[in-house]
Amino acid sequence: MSEQEGIPRPTDIIGHSQSRYLEVRFEDGTVYELPYEYLRVFSPSAEVRGHGGPMMLVTGKEDVGVKEIEPVGRYAVRLVFDDGHDSGLYSWQTLYELGRDYEKNWAEYKERIQRASGSGNAQKYPGK
Repeated sequence: MSEQEGIPRPTDIIGHSQSRYLEVRFEDGTVYELPYEYLRVFSPSAEVRGHGGPMMLVTGKEDVGVKEIEPVGRYAVRLVFDDGHDSGLYSWQTLYELGRDYEKNWAEYKERIQRASGSGNAQKYPGK
């Protein structure tokens, strides 16, 4: 287990460029397939998370790709997206929580888009 609140460490992190998702396998056997769009709009960067304020609503990232997955010490990876975004560090805890909470997070994100646009045509979940 990692030192981050008992969160298991990843054993494999694999980027799937054609299908645009990050596969993260943890030492406890948990496997998450996280769409790049989801990772981009839920980036842990200050640009997305806000500087102490509410999380920014990032849209238009349906086709975003990941150019590089860079290890950061023994606790995180930096994803370099093909739209130029590269400032978020995805700690093991962040990746685990994004995987665990994917359906809830994605549903809330789509609701935020609907409220912002006044449209009821948002897709339910990306990808696979």
